Amino acid sequence: MKKEFVVRSIDAAPDGAPYVIVSLSSVKDLKEGTQTQPAFGTPKVMGFTNMNDMMKDLNKMFSGMGGMGMQSGVTQLKLDMHEYKEMGLSVGDKVYLELSKAETLGI
Repeated sequence: MKKEFVVRSIDAAPDGAPYVIVSLSSVKDLKEGTQTQPAFGTPKVMGFTNMNDMMKDLNKMFSGMGGMGMQSGVTQLKLDMHEYKEMGLSVGDKVYLELSKAETLGI
């Protein structure tokens, strides 16, 4: 399986180790506009006209928090500095991830 992503952010390792965290967003999500969540700590005002709308909006707001700072719909990769420099990634670059299942021989 091959999926297309866009580099959303590149962050240093939180523990100071020689690696980076590359956050990827699906191109499909970006086109649909579902990744327009505000940055962490930015307040989001949600209006509603009745109790049913309020409950729906609350669910959306809580699902967007995703564990205090974790962004929903984001794939993160941990790359060591050698891999990162070799690839020359920048925010906004289009990348492809290919997943395949390892073939195992029954022994």
